[in-house]
Amino acid sequence: MPTLRTVAFISACLAFSLAASAQQRHDPSHNHEEETITLDEIVISAPLDRPLYQQAQAASIMTAEQLNLAMEPTLGQTLARMPGVSSTYFGPAASRPVIRGLEGDRVRVLQNGLNTLDASSASPDHALSFEPSNLKSVEVVRGPATLLYGSNAIGGVVNAIDGRIVDEKLDGTIRGSMGGRFSSVDQGYQSSFMLEGGWKGLAFHVEAFTRSAEDFRVPGNLRTVEEQERNPLPPGTPEPNNVVLNSNLRAEGLSAGLSYVWDKGFVGFSWTEFHTNYGSPADSAVEIDLNQTRLDVRGAFFQPLPLIKEINYRFAWSDYEHVEFEDGMDNTVFKNDGYDARVEVKHEKIAGMEGVVGFQSERSDFFVGGGEAFMPPTVTESNSLFFFEDITRGMLSFQFGGRYDNIEVSSRNNDVFGAGRGRQFDNFSGSLGAVFTPNDEYSSAFTIAYAERAPTHQELFANGSHAATGTFEVGDFNLDSENSLSFDLNLRKRTGWVTGSVGGYYSRYTGFIGQFPAGFLVDTDGDLIPDSPQFNTRAVDAEFLGGELEMTLHLLHPVEAEADPAATNLHLEFKADVVRARDASTGGSLPRIPPFHFSTALIAERGPFGARLEGIYAAPQDRVAANEFGTDSYFMVNLALSYRLVKGPTTCDFYVKGVNLTDEDAREHTSILKDRLPLPGRGIVTGVKLSF
Repeated sequence: MPTLRTVAFISACLAFSLAASAQQRHDPSHNHEEETITLDEIVISAPLDRPLYQQAQAASIMTAEQLNLAMEPTLGQTLARMPGVSSTYFGPAASRPVIRGLEGDRVRVLQNGLNTLDASSASPDHALSFEPSNLKSVEVVRGPATLLYGSNAIGGVVNAIDGRIVDEKLDGTIRGSMGGRFSSVDQGYQSSFMLEGGWKGLAFHVEAFTRSAEDFRVPGNLRTVEEQERNPLPPGTPEPNNVVLNSNLRAEGLSAGLSYVWDKGFVGFSWTEFHTNYGSPADSAVEIDLNQTRLDVRGAFFQPLPLIKEINYRFAWSDYEHVEFEDGMDNTVFKNDGYDARVEVKHEKIAGMEGVVGFQSERSDFFVGGGEAFMPPTVTESNSLFFFEDITRGMLSFQFGGRYDNIEVSSRNNDVFGAGRGRQFDNFSGSLGAVFTPNDEYSSAFTIAYAERAPTHQELFANGSHAATGTFEVGDFNLDSENSLSFDLNLRKRTGWVTGSVGGYYSRYTGFIGQFPAGFLVDTDGDLIPDSPQFNTRAVDAEFLGGELEMTLHLLHPVEAEADPAATNLHLEFKADVVRARDASTGGSLPRIPPFHFSTALIAERGPFGARLEGIYAAPQDRVAANEFGTDSYFMVNLALSYRLVKGPTTCDFYVKGVNLTDEDAREHTSILKDRLPLPGRGIVTGVKLSF
């Protein structure tokens, strides 16, 4: 029998189709073709910079204006309301995006198309090494993106565009922004500024930020009733409630870039210093101090040779370190020194094909040392070749490509883990897609993708206790590469009184590598050790089946809105996603798979005023893996009010948000701390951003 969440998703998809067909019967005097087109945003992380409605793969973009209002303390939480995206939520300092139920090393988080070169994929308590407040946009590609970005993108890509290297002429121009925000739930504040300009082809960019937050408040008890029954506290000890101890954070960063731009290209570099210090909500005695120094170089040549449209080159080098303190003493050190370099050559149409060929080289020297070192020092090196081609014939566009990765993972000699050992993997990936665009209003896309992913250093070599997450991790040195075959179908509508997209996907994995709960450690007497769950790394065959919906009804959008500042716009927005992931051999569910999500928002705009009333529903997740526990449903209500003041070239945006107005006890099933860490309770966020 179909479940409630399945019926709800199918109903929403039917609503999209019916609303699209109903446009034909709508008032013909209402000229919908002049309404705002949200699918015309260019996807920079795609091979040929195509707009959303011409992409074979499912993708979404969050612009700087949308980020300003949707901003959460972490990138994972900021993007978690996109269809198909969840979060590994580990408090206000650390969370990465989860795409279609895949996380960690399967989701590639990039800065301007290059690796973040940090340790965030190694553990959910590790923060990303950049601040989202000054970003120009964030792109999310859902599904395998291995052609451009390698095996680490088998689940998807999140590309943060920061603009630190100016790639356009700014002769005689000075522009910038400054802003600040305050949140009541954690007494947090954040401030940032950006300034850039140019003269005679030279251009500079400077930005900085600072962020601070105290321990945040929650609606009630931190631990679920089930967690209290499983791990009762000593007699007479009260349950922790209302405030999440050790969830405070401090962060600051500074970046400066210089570039030279001419008619046929540009070249530039940026230098970034990032620092954050935050507590671990999993253990009140653990504190993490993180530092990264990063150098980026980027440039391009336009039309350098006949038939060559563009040559792009990028390079990033990073010196990353974070120290985990326990009771004030430095206990464990994580280091990651490495680089990421890539060259892309885009060619004009040759025999009807337009495309790109490229080369990428990466190196990561990863070190874990100290009292809680759970794996040996390792070196990962990869060299890759890739290509992507597009053939367009009238209304039909064929897109295909391939990639080869040579990956070496080796451990260094280590007294604890034994002599150094290494593995080498040769991975091949390929995709074939078709985009059908019968007119300027509709498009449909279908993609078949085959991808391979090599196991990471952690999956191969882990063997020890990871204090910050409270788990004992065991790797498997004999793992082979996992591979997947995926099918993705999308329908998009870009104009009219209803716009958006709806799609479905199916992925079959052979040798899917994961950390699976294996019970609790036992002492020498054979008794269970409380709070000591063991996770074993092993490979299974797996299936992922799901769908996503993103739809906006333009209830009131007069064509004279551009000319009349007092015109009223009214939009009704729907988003939904569902994924079912299971072990193909046993039929059991995989761990930490997000439940069905559905959200709706009523958006009103009149002149400089804006309002957004939003409801977010997460269904209960009762499809769980062995030794995993379910998560209750939640429904959150948010309200945002904004005002824009424009004086000549200066724009000032004011906003106030009411978050979780019903003080709902909401928990993310994708969080390893879901039974001990709910989302923040009711709060107010106020902010202002000045752009000039």
